[in-house]
Order: sequence, then C-alpha cells, then structure tokens
Amino acid sequence: MFLSKYDVIVVGGGHAGCEASSSAAKLGSKTLLITMSLQNIAQMSCNPAMGGIAKGQIVREIDALGGLSGYVTDLTMIQFKMLNLSKGAAMWSPRAQSDRMMFAQLWRNLLESIPNLDLFQDSVSEIITENGKAIGVKTQMGQTIYAKSVILTNGTFLNGTIHIGEKQFSGGRMAESSAKGITESLINLGFTSGRMKTGTPPRVDGRSLDYSKMIEQPGDENPGKFSYMPSKKLKKQRSCYMSYTSEEVHDILKEGFEKSPMFTGRIQGIGPRYCPSIEDKINRFADKERHQIFVEPEGWTTCETYINGFSTSLPEETQAKALRKIPGFAFAKIYRPGYAIEYDFFPPTQLKHTLETKQIENLYFAGQINGTTGYEEAACQGLMAGINAHLKINEKKPLVIARDQGYIGVLIDDLITKGTEEPYRMFTSRAEYRILLRQDNADERLTEIGYNLGLASQKRWEKTQQKYQKAGDFKTFIEETSIKPEEVNHILEEKGSALLKQSVKSSTVLARPQIEIENLMKPSHKQAESAESHLLM
Repeated sequence: MFLSKYDVIVVGGGHAGCEASSSAAKLGSKTLLITMSLQNIAQMSCNPAMGGIAKGQIVREIDALGGLSGYVTDLTMIQFKMLNLSKGAAMWSPRAQSDRMMFAQLWRNLLESIPNLDLFQDSVSEIITENGKAIGVKTQMGQTIYAKSVILTNGTFLNGTIHIGEKQFSGGRMAESSAKGITESLINLGFTSGRMKTGTPPRVDGRSLDYSKMIEQPGDENPGKFSYMPSKKLKKQRSCYMSYTSEEVHDILKEGFEKSPMFTGRIQGIGPRYCPSIEDKINRFADKERHQIFVEPEGWTTCETYINGFSTSLPEETQAKALRKIPGFAFAKIYRPGYAIEYDFFPPTQLKHTLETKQIENLYFAGQINGTTGYEEAACQGLMAGINAHLKINEKKPLVIARDQGYIGVLIDDLITKGTEEPYRMFTSRAEYRILLRQDNADERLTEIGYNLGLASQKRWEKTQQKYQKAGDFKTFIEETSIKPEEVNHILEEKGSALLKQSVKSSTVLARPQIEIENLMKPSHKQAESAESHLLM
C-alpha cells in the first residue's frame, strides 16, 4: 500500500505532531503523519488561544527556528494582547485569540503543501522494534509501516477516559475514540507509564448571553503578532468579556460534588495545578467569594464561545444551573458540556535531551505523552523531536537548546532532569535567564540556528541580520551622541521627568521609563524608516 519505507513516522496530528512532521519533512526526511482523523488535525481542544505568559515566548522561539505555529496564529487570530506590560520587558508575553476552525484548516493546508510529507488516517496500536531500535508501527487496520524513526505525539488519546458527573466512557476527546495498544506496547518494551488528567469547560451559544452585564476585554489598540516575517496587520478584532461567579453559583456547584468524579475518587490522574476546575477552585479556595469567568469567541463566523475559568466535570444539569446564575448567563444555551479526561503519559526522565527515548533508539516522544500541558509546550517539543529525528537519520549533530538560549531549552531540560508528577506548564519564573529570553529577541537568539539547519529561509536570516545590524548601529549612535537641555527639556517636562541641567548622552535620556525613542524624534521625521539621523540632538 505504501510506496516505500519512510524516514520518519509521526503518530498524532495535534500541535506537537504538526510541528514534528512539518519540520522533519521540510528538512528533507520522507515523513508520514498518521492521525485518527484527518478532519481533526491541529485542533484547539481547549481554549481557542495561543501564547500567554511564557507561552508567547515559546511561540516566538518556534517561529524563530522556522516552525509554523506563530505563522498560523498570525493568519487566524481574531484578537491580540501583549500581557504583563506593567512589568519589565522580559515579562511581556504575546497572546492571541484564534479562529479555531481557520487555525486547524490552515495547518492542514500547510501540511498538504509540503512535498516530503504524506498523511494517513488510522490509529497506531503497536511500535515495531528490532535490536533495541524503533523500525516502524502497526495500525488498527492491520497496516505495517516501516521507518527509520518514530515520533509519538498522542496527546490525551492514550487510553483516554472522559468523565461527566457519574458518566464515564472511553475517548481521547469528546466524540473521538481513544488510542488503544500504544501504552501496552511501550510497557512491554520496558517503559514506565503514569496517569494524568485535564479538563475543559462547557461551550455556550454566544447569542444567548447578555454582554451588557459583563466587562468587555478588547484587544490591543495596536495589535502585534507572533511571526517575525512580514504579515498583514490585524485590522479588526473580536472582544472577550469578563464576568464573575458568586456564592450562589458556588452553592449550586457544591450540590453536584457527590456526583463529581474528582471527589468520588473515580478520577485517579493528577490534574494541572495552574488550571484547576471550577469545583476544585471553590473547594480549595473556600474563602473566595467569587472567581473570574472569561467569555472567549471561537472565531469570526461562529457564535460558539469558550467559557474560560469554568472547566468542570460536574453533571450537565449542575453545569447549566450554575452557569445561569452568573451575570450575563441567565439564558445561556450550552452547546457542549464541560468534561474531564484521564490519559496515559510516560515520565519524561525516560528521554534524552533530544527527546529520543533512552530505552529504544530512534523512538521520540513529544507533547502530553511527556506530561506537559498546553499547545505551545507541545508544539515546541514536536518541533525539536522532528528536527532531531531528521538529524540522527542523517548522522548529524543533534540540536539541544540550552537553558540560556530559550524557554524551549528550559522546558525540555526541566522535563528530562526533574521529571513531572503533574501536568507541566511553562512560567517565566522557571527560566533563570528570563531577563535575556525576551519575546522580542527570539529571532536574535535562534534564527541563525534555524537557518543553519535549513528550516529558516535565507531571506529570514538576512532580514534578522539587517535588523540587529541597524539596532547595533543605533545603540552606538545614542551612546556617543549628546543632547542639550534646550533641545529636550520641554519634552521631559511634558512627560513628568526631571529636566536636564547640562548636556548628557542620548542613551541616558532614553533610559528614563517615561521616554520613548519617538519622543526624541523631529516631528517631520516620525514616519521615517530610521530614527538614527533624525533625533532632536
């Protein structure tokens, strides 16, 4: 059935699988992406958003290396916000709401446009090995497919179990089958597995909500983007909205605790500490009178909304009753109830820093199979696994991002050296070099690596070199050029900054938090391409 042996087989078409298969194929490896449903590639299974605190830095790093997640986000986003602007620049984190359906469709279009990449719909049930090396896979439909390396990116599908109140059934995602056989195959090969849990909130018909009773959360007036390559600016945006739970809502939710799989012990997997369910929040933080709820639109052309902050596995009737007591939700119509899902994972201490397993050569794990949570964390692991699988096949030096080079390096090093007993998500606090790992300098840190690999184009590399050459020239200019009091004091007074009494270097004035480069530019040159020769001095 298949034309030839593949270089790389990627199992799973989520965010990790998309980056893994696209990177390996773009580098030149003959790649096969096997997924249970070609219609569900790159699904945003939870909230329709990319980025956030520390996560936005990861997306920028993926883009700088030549990955596609940032590019796809830019072309499908419906809102952009830069978070943490009240803090130092190292803490600034880009976040975008995406059109969920457009996001998935664009990813599929991109995958289908890559010459070395084939797609196949089936479920893998066994890893084939020989002499301690992965050499292929067997599928539920009886296909045996051989490859030089295999990358597993199974998400929440490994023996997935869905919980809604007292209901419990097999599934990797709502209305989708779980994956059977891979866990058992890996255990037979000597791997140790564990069990984790995550959850998702109900989806609600946005037409049934009263937004006048909520607080609007618009995007930035001057929206940014993720990719360092040129793209059209987002001209219009969709707002999110914020509301709050109340003690009445909490009392209704508590009525369902006796049927909650979390409190009755049916859920054994460990859930994400930093994304607790609403029932977990009101139980752990009983002193809190209310919790924030965010209504996030799922796209431009749908009225479906994601209710961020209301993840739950309580019975459907409890979910509906509690939701309708939240301001703005009195007549809420639920499209899909919230649910919890348990799934198998494999402690990541069983991996090398390349994401190749220690037990079986040429076998790689990426994403939630390693105990992580989040699209961004999964995507960057997929990218690194795809790169390293290709490099090993071609007997080239592996790529390992150091902790001082990127958040990607921090994430992988944490997983490999420390392991995790709960779903791992990235925070800026995990990176000891976070002052250097800003979201705006990922290209300076990583694009040369991507270019040398062959993932980042020559055009991108040249653009990056030009950008930082100009930045270096301008830095030298302001450090060597003085500015007089009479040239700048009127601006300093307007900005509430102390006046100059004598000439100082331009860099000294620009170091003041109230002063931007634009403040020191002559009015006639504010639209100029380069500010270097047009400062007031």
